[in-house]
Amino acid sequence: MKRVPGHELLARLGKKRLRPGGVEATNWLLEKGEFSTEKNVLEVACNMGTTLLEIANKYGCTITGVDMSDEALEKAKRNVKNANLEDKINLLKADAKSLPFEDETFDIVINEAMLTMLSNKDKEKALREYYRVLKKGGVLLTHDINVVGGVPKVLSILRKVIHVPAVPLKESDWITLLEKVGFINIKDKTGEMTLMSDEGMIKDEGEEGMKQIHENASKDSNYEQFYQMKEFFEKYKDKLYYIVFCSRK
Repeated sequence: MKRVPGHELLARLGKKRLRPGGVEATNWLLEKGEFSTEKNVLEVACNMGTTLLEIANKYGCTITGVDMSDEALEKAKRNVKNANLEDKINLLKADAKSLPFEDETFDIVINEAMLTMLSNKDKEKALREYYRVLKKGGVLLTHDINVVGGVPKVLSILRKVIHVPAVPLKESDWITLLEKVGFINIKDKTGEMTLMSDEGMIKDEGEEGMKQIHENASKDSNYEQFYQMKEFFEKYKDKLYYIVFCSRK
C-alpha cells in the first residue's frame, strides 16, 4: 500500500468536511467571524470549497479562495459553478506563505486544518501573511489540532498514519504564536476531534454519507490506511483535540 496524505484520501472517499472538529468547530468560527454582505473574505486552503459555499450562501459575502492543490481547486470550481456562485467566489492557486494580495485587502481571513501541517517556522510565515493582508481591525479565524501533554510518540505515529509531517501545538503555544505575529483579542475553543469517528462523520456528512464513506473505503487501495487513521484517532482521543481561534489585527 502506498500511503497518501490523509486529507486527500478522505476527499477521495467522499468526505466533504476535512477539518479536525468538523461542522461543530467550523460553525463556531462562522458565529465569531462577523460576516456580512459587505465583507471581503479570504479562505486559505479552501480545498473543494465546502466552507466557501456555506459562507457565500449564508452571508452573501464576496470571497476569494486559494489552495496549492490543482485537484482541489478543480473540485472547488465545479462546486462553485454547480451552486451558481461564480459571481461571489473567486478561486486561484496561491501559497499561504506568499499571498498575491495587497496589504490590508480583506476584512476576514479563514484558514482551517492547514497550519497544523506546517513546520513552526512556516506557521509563522503564513500567519504574518494573514496579518499583512487583513485590514486593521480585521478578523482571523483558524481551526487546527491541540496537543495535550508531552506526546512525541503520538506525533510520530500521527505523521505516519496521515502521511503528512504535521506539527500540532499545545493551546498555549498556539496563543503565543498568534501574539508574536501581532494578533490581539484572541478567543479560542477546544473540543473532541471528530474527523474520523462515525459519530463525527454522521454530524458532518449525514448517516448515508458516513455509510458511503465506509463502503468506498472498503474498495479503495488505501483501505488499510483509512482504518489505521480511525484506530489512531480513537486510541489517542485524550491527547489530540480540535482548537479554533478568533483573533483580531
